[in-house]
Amino acid sequence: MTDPFFRPVSGLDLPRFAGVPTFMRLPHVALEDEKIAEVEIGLIGAPWDGGTTNRPGPRHGPRQLRDMSTMIRAQNGATGIRPFELANCADLGDVGPNPASVDDSLTRMTAFYDRVRQKGIRPLTAGGDHLCSLPILRALAKEKPLGMIHFDSHTDLFKSYFGGMQYTHGTPFRRAVEEGLLDPKRVIQIGIRGTAYDSEDRDFADSVGIRVVPIEEFHARGPEDVMVEAREIAGSQETYVSYDIDFVDPAFAPGTGTPEVGGPNSFQSLQVARLLEGVNIVGADLVEVSPPFDQAGATAFLGVSIMFEMLCNMALAAKA
Repeated sequence: MTDPFFRPVSGLDLPRFAGVPTFMRLPHVALEDEKIAEVEIGLIGAPWDGGTTNRPGPRHGPRQLRDMSTMIRAQNGATGIRPFELANCADLGDVGPNPASVDDSLTRMTAFYDRVRQKGIRPLTAGGDHLCSLPILRALAKEKPLGMIHFDSHTDLFKSYFGGMQYTHGTPFRRAVEEGLLDPKRVIQIGIRGTAYDSEDRDFADSVGIRVVPIEEFHARGPEDVMVEAREIAGSQETYVSYDIDFVDPAFAPGTGTPEVGGPNSFQSLQVARLLEGVNIVGADLVEVSPPFDQAGATAFLGVSIMFEMLCNMALAAKA
C-alpha cells in the first residue's frame, strides 16, 4: 500500500469544485521537497506551444487539464485498478518554458526531465504541443533508446517545416530517431490520417522500420487487434507512450490545433489506453489540448480520462 500522503482528495471529503486544482487532486510535490524521494509517478504540466504551426493554444492545456481532472476518482470503473494504491503519485508542477525561444525551452525541459529521471520517477506529462515530447525523450533515453506507442492523426516525422525549421510539432519523432532516442523497430504509430503535403514522412517511417497503422486499418481491425500488435512491437523493454488528442475524432475532441476527421470515438480513445496493460511504460504524455477551441472543457476532460487510463498501466508497470 502507498503512503496515505499521496492519496488524492476525495470528492466525498471536499467538493470537486473546491480547493486548489492539482492533477487528479494529488498532493503537489516540488523537485526540491523531501517527499520527492518517495514519488514513483509524477504528473507534470508542460505549458508550451512554441512548436505550433496551425491553431495556437496548447500552452494553456495543462491548466485546463488540471481543472477538469478534479473529476477523476480513485478507481478505474472498467478494470478495478486503483493506481493511487499501487504507486506514490504526485503533481510535480509545471516545467517552465521560455515562450520567446524554442531552443531555450527545449534545453530547460530536458534539464527538468533529467532531474525527474535521476530521481527514478516515471513522468506523465500534460502538454503543450507535440514538440514537448522531444526534450522528454532526450532525458529519458540518455542511456539507451526507447520503444514508443504513438496515438495521433499525424506521424510527426517530417524533416523540417518552412524552408528548414527543424523543431516544430510536426518533427519531434524524426529528431528522436536521428538522435538515437527511439528504436524505430520498436515504434508503432496508430490512427494516421488526413490530407498530406507529400509522402516524405511515411517514406522515412518505411525506411527505418516504424510501423504505421492508418486509420482505415484501425477501423477495419478494431482497437483490440491493433493493440495486440502494439504490445508485441513494444515488447518487455522500456517504452514511451505519446498520445496526441487529435487522434480522437474532432466530434469528441474539438479543442486541438490540427484536427482531422474520421477518427475514433471517445470510448475507443479510452480503450486503446486501457489496452496498454503489460507495456513497460517509463513515461507518457497527452498533448495538443487547446482550450481556446473548447472552452467548456470537454476535450480536456477526455484528455485527463485518457491520462488516468495511462496512469493505471504506469502504476502496474512500476510494480512489475
